Amino acid sequence: MSVDNAVLLLIIAAVITANLPWLSERILLLKPAGEGGKHPAWRWLEWLILYVLTGAIALGLEQKINGERHDQGWEFYAVTFCLFLVFALPGFLYRHDLKARFSRR
Repeated sequence: MSVDNAVLLLIIAAVITANLPWLSERILLLKPAGEGGKHPAWRWLEWLILYVLTGAIALGLEQKINGERHDQGWEFYAVTFCLFLVFALPGFLYRHDLKARFSRR
């Protein structure tokens, strides 16, 4: 796998995983939510778990391609956290704004 393909794969995986908590009504993507739906705290917890999982995939890809992992400071993780938050924006907007507008029509 080339570096370009690995980066593209990682970005696509990050966009998909960042949006999953807002598009799914299952708790931890496994168990159906109750009648009241999924609580927002579950959505944020799922989002955080998927952020860590995506980071683990990124570390694995880096290890496979480079043969070693580079140490990163807190700044790197702050930037990736914010980037993952931006990737989640379409799912968040759909869940809290667009879904209600589409259901009215």
